[in-house]
Amino acid sequence: QVQLVGSGGGLVQAGGSLRLSCAASGRTFASYTMGWFRQAPGKEREFVAAIRRSGSTIYDADSVKGRFSISRTNAKNTVYLQMNSLKPEDTAVYYCAARSRDSVTYNPTLLSEYDYWGQGTQVTVSS
Repeated sequence: QVQLVGSGGGLVQAGGSLRLSCAASGRTFASYTMGWFRQAPGKEREFVAAIRRSGSTIYDADSVKGRFSISRTNAKNTVYLQMNSLKPEDTAVYYCAARSRDSVTYNPTLLSEYDYWGQGTQVTVSS
């Protein structure tokens, strides 16, 4: 069982920055694909960014590419989401997720591809 603990959310003005962190338990973090998703009130949870064990990254191009950056530090079992130039529409609960399954092909933008989820951290961007 993997536990994920997210932190770093808060209230920020439009144009500001936040860095979210997600710490994972276990000794095989380096082999996981890690993802960030978000859910705004009344909306479905949606993909934000993911980072494979190779370090390659994927972003939701329409909403966050160029503003958000995902990274990981395997020695600390932690994945980060650096969020810059925040907009009110970025307001949501942000969830980190871990995929522990070892597959050659999968789609890291899909919720169903992940095995473990953090508790979520609130990000509120005021206009």
